[in-house]
Amino acid sequence: MIDPKILRSDPDRIRRSQLARGESDGIVDELLAADAARRAAINAFEVLRAEQKDLGKQVAQAKGDEKTALLTRTKELSTQVKATEATASEADATFDALMLTLPNLVFDDVPRGGEDDFVVLETVGTPRDFAAEGFEPRDHLELAEILGAVDMERGAKVSGSRFYFLTGPGAMLEFALMNHALAKAGEWGFTPVIAPALVKPSAMEGTGFLGQAAQDVYYLPADDLYLVGTSEVALAAMHSQEILDAETLPRHYVGYSPCFRREAGSYGKDTRGIFRVHWFDKVEMFVYCAPEDAVAEHQRLLSFEKDFIESLGLPYQVLDVASGDLGLSAARKYDCYGWIPSQNKYREITSTSNCTEFQSRRLNTRARYADGVGPVATLNGTLCAMPRMIIMILENFQQSDGSVKVPEALRPYLGGREFLTPAAR
Repeated sequence: MIDPKILRSDPDRIRRSQLARGESDGIVDELLAADAARRAAINAFEVLRAEQKDLGKQVAQAKGDEKTALLTRTKELSTQVKATEATASEADATFDALMLTLPNLVFDDVPRGGEDDFVVLETVGTPRDFAAEGFEPRDHLELAEILGAVDMERGAKVSGSRFYFLTGPGAMLEFALMNHALAKAGEWGFTPVIAPALVKPSAMEGTGFLGQAAQDVYYLPADDLYLVGTSEVALAAMHSQEILDAETLPRHYVGYSPCFRREAGSYGKDTRGIFRVHWFDKVEMFVYCAPEDAVAEHQRLLSFEKDFIESLGLPYQVLDVASGDLGLSAARKYDCYGWIPSQNKYREITSTSNCTEFQSRRLNTRARYADGVGPVATLNGTLCAMPRMIIMILENFQQSDGSVKVPEALRPYLGGREFLTPAAR
């Protein structure tokens, strides 16, 4: 939720943001009208309520016909107060409901356009020349089957399409990546958290995942709970309805949780292997900070993602995501795309978003600053989405015989193994 003061003082800023997202700016006029109606209704209620209180004092002092007349007016006023209070509550609810549909305000310097209009900020590392090495790179699923690392067939048998088993070296790779990610986050001062994978509707709505992303969410109606698509949801809601001490900011958390996504609208896309699946595990960074520190914290999260990718020796690019491809809560997002040899292109492996005060206003998470109590800013950043990072390792470090060289950073978590070798048949 944005600051209502911006609606009144600079509605054109909201219009620019809506148009940048490729959405209608008509909601601005709707909000302005709803806000005017709400404020008028509240004012009418307060005027009548003040008169009611004043009459109460007069009745106590009046006598005879004057008192009778005042009592009659008191009864009339009581009815009017109840009616105007109901009108004010309804107007307030209408305004709040509209505000919840409004996305965060996009920064003015974010690239304009849609999914394909991102700006590549930098390219790090050089993809391997497999042709020069004399062999054609296999894709991750072929390698995983050779190694006995992924079982798609049994995953589909047990759970349906886009589910899988990580087996043997595949499972060990995930544990190694998790431990490496948590160790790196510990070096950077993050507090580790094992976050709930089931959350209340208030947590989903507060983080903005019941807006444009609602169709991608799994819901358990019998329990009125949602399966999270990222631990960002639980981490953002962890301090909801709280007032934090500003001296404890910024707070850095790193959460580990399973993630569940229906992948609605992605039918026919990335159906082979484990690139786009309904369930995966992820290590996620999350930050609470003072609003004025959010831009700097965003750069720090991006630097941590880059550090982690480089620690594995993977070629990648950093993208400044275009305005029309931002989620509801993000004012700006950076993606890191890793190189996939079998596809001969870079694909998304991490992202980090600056959500400014948007989520904290919806979740009522505030801090006590020197000049009073106010909202905090929240930011999130993927450190390691397991299936995609496993894909990166298998494809980029594959050998001609089907074995895979283990990145040096992961070897301590794999008993010192230098290679993952084909499974015995």
